[in-house]
Amino acid sequence: MQKFSMVILAALTLTGCASTIEEVRTAGKPPEVTPIENPAYAATGRRQVVMPMPAQQMSQASSNSLWKAGSRQFFNDPRASNIGDILTVMIQINDQAQLNNSTGRTRKSTMDGGVTSFFGLEQLPGKVLPEAFDPSTMVGASSNGAFAGQGQVARNEKVDMTVAAIVTQVLPNGNLVVAGRQEVRINNELRELLVSGIVRPQDITSANQVRHTQMAEARISYGGRGQITAYQQPPKGQQVLGAISPF
Repeated sequence: MQKFSMVILAALTLTGCASTIEEVRTAGKPPEVTPIENPAYAATGRRQVVMPMPAQQMSQASSNSLWKAGSRQFFNDPRASNIGDILTVMIQINDQAQLNNSTGRTRKSTMDGGVTSFFGLEQLPGKVLPEAFDPSTMVGASSNGAFAGQGQVARNEKVDMTVAAIVTQVLPNGNLVVAGRQEVRINNELRELLVSGIVRPQDITSANQVRHTQMAEARISYGGRGQITAYQQPPKGQQVLGAISPF
């Protein structure tokens, strides 16, 4: 029995030395090779990708002519213009802001009041209260308040990235609604970039690029999640106590 306990203790000690549960499960085994399969499955998880697509148009070619009926230009324009087209959004943020506010306020007020004659009833409180009661100074109040506040904000943000976005809608005036998402996973940390907004076709360059400053209603989100991000957050218990604690 003693030998069996020592074996269990040794196994628990070795298990505690492993950094992850995966290392315990694969202890003494070589890494497994991924089986051959469709490369698209690794990215989409065996799920068909569905994207906004333009309405299908019938091609009408004229005989003895290079011009196609319905075309607005002779040469093909590589810039995004229809639903489902892709364009590159250049995100270059280098903002600096500094605010310094100071507020001061003070107030003082005094009020006196009394009753000298009121059908002889002004003397009734004196029969109950001490003899020093004077109805002419029956009411008196004063207040004194002061307030001083000061705040300072200093921000310095810099982001330089590019992301491919897809045209999801063409507005009646010709402007394009675009949205893009990019995810990069390194080990156990995932970085995510989201961008969306409204773009004028005139602002799209010949290289099919547009700057984020030329996007109306721009929404840009840059963040991540994973083990490192989780360790940078306070524990759930502290978050709950911080939310319900009145102090």
